[in-house]
Amino acid sequence: MKLTPLADNVIIESLTKEEKTKSGIILPEPHEKERSQEGKVIAVGPGKILDSGARKQMSVKIGNKVLFTKYGPNEIKIEGEDGKMKEYLIAKEEDILAIVE
Repeated sequence: MKLTPLADNVIIESLTKEEKTKSGIILPEPHEKERSQEGKVIAVGPGKILDSGARKQMSVKIGNKVLFTKYGPNEIKIEGEDGKMKEYLIAKEEDILAIVE
């Protein structure tokens, strides 16, 4: 399924950091752990329509690594091409705090 965000919405794939022990064992992420506030932009809407009727250009683009507010984005689950459910976040552009370079 393909998602196309409207207005100033952005679809973000949350980035999780793997935790490793000193011996190299990767620890699974606990379910209770808070979600990361860092992600990769997957899709960007065309921009918000201003009162003048002009469309505001978006500040982020596909592929940007971004930091976003903790409770701003909405979580969604979409079935991927492989039939597995994938989790994404939909955020307003104003919920994005910074682009990480």
